[in-house]
Amino acid sequence: MAAELNQSASRRAAILRILRESTVHSQDELVKALRKHGFDATQSSVSRDLRELGVAKAGDRYIVPDDALAINHFEAITTFVVDVHTAGPSLTVVKTTTGTAQSVAVAIDKSNWAEVVGTISGDDTIFIATEDERAQRQLLERLREIFPNIGQGAFGRR
Repeated sequence: MAAELNQSASRRAAILRILRESTVHSQDELVKALRKHGFDATQSSVSRDLRELGVAKAGDRYIVPDDALAINHFEAITTFVVDVHTAGPSLTVVKTTTGTAQSVAVAIDKSNWAEVVGTISGDDTIFIATEDERAQRQLLERLREIFPNIGQGAFGRR
């Protein structure tokens, strides 16, 4: 059991190293890279490791959230958001480029904004729950500052 945990920790460290040093487009690519480094890995073990490590897919490649968002949670993702709408007084819908919603949601979650109750992300859509309309307005202000490429008309629509 201890050897298995040690192997898992070593494999995860190798995954982080590989992702920091090269561009990886698929789990299959990552499995092959791990095997080159002497690790016995399968797609399912890599999938589990990526989830545990908090690795996100940004566009067509994997990124390590702590690296990509180290200086500013949003620095690497400011171009990912394409539209923002409100859906009632406590739900904000954020549209992103395909495959980037998880990365944006991770950045929002890591920011620990008081007005955000939680996020749910899919492939290109994020639902952000706020407690009330006042909190939603505060969220919209933050989003305007972070994602300046979004037209002013996109914010606050109902």
